[in-house]
Amino acid sequence: MEKTKVLFLCTGNSARSQMAEAFLRKYAGDEYEVHSAGIRPLGINPYTIRVMEEVGISLEGHGSKSVDEYIGKIDFDYLIVVCANAEKECPVFPGAGERIHWDLDDPAGQLGTEEEKLQKFREVRDKIDKLIQEWLSEQD
Repeated sequence: MEKTKVLFLCTGNSARSQMAEAFLRKYAGDEYEVHSAGIRPLGINPYTIRVMEEVGISLEGHGSKSVDEYIGKIDFDYLIVVCANAEKECPVFPGAGERIHWDLDDPAGQLGTEEEKLQKFREVRDKIDKLIQEWLSEQD
């Protein structure tokens, strides 16, 4: 049986889309082929790595990928765009199935102390975790 293919798309593939990919892999990696990409990949934000490790998820071996690596190469069943900027700039995906938009704050834009920045990353991480679990429950 072929796995359902999902692509999480963001601007930089440095935080939100990486978190979403990791949570879907954790909860349902046996049922879904999960990818993430960015319009303009930036590398994974160190705060992303830290807050995911706090919940027992390692991003070791993950890297920022460009959406160009996937266009015309994989037909996705779901394209989930996790930020407003990527939603505006998202290229057309030939053969893409359902397109979903989750407008999530960019934690990398948080100013302040290290603790304030970490708190914003945790807030976004927890929201993504909840969205993934809700989305999965709707798929059954």
